[in-house]
Amino acid sequence: MTYYPPVSPYAAGLGGKCPRCGQGRLFDGFLGLRSSCEACGLDYAKADSGDGPAVFVIFIVGFVAVAAAFILRFVWYAPLWLAFAVSAGLAIGLILLLLRPLKATLIALQYANNAAEGRLEE
Repeated sequence: MTYYPPVSPYAAGLGGKCPRCGQGRLFDGFLGLRSSCEACGLDYAKADSGDGPAVFVIFIVGFVAVAAAFILRFVWYAPLWLAFAVSAGLAIGLILLLLRPLKATLIALQYANNAAEGRLEE
């Protein structure tokens, strides 16, 4: 059995790297997972972040986008179309920026904590 030094799940997640070795790439494309790590061979078949990253992104981006629209409209008196356009552009940009690292971080945290589906003992 090969020894792998501990890898910070946050560093691996933010870098989109393998949670076991910290070297291989986790993603194949924008959000699709690779089948395994090219460096250590870790099988990513059981890695499933579910809807967690999307929920976190919705809460973060929703707060920022609504705050930006509110400030633009009621503090700086921007026209409604401008407040909407800036808020929508900011939301789309933040979604694209945050979704991938949050998904990778949740997968790395699952690996670090040996998370698995709940099972009833027989």
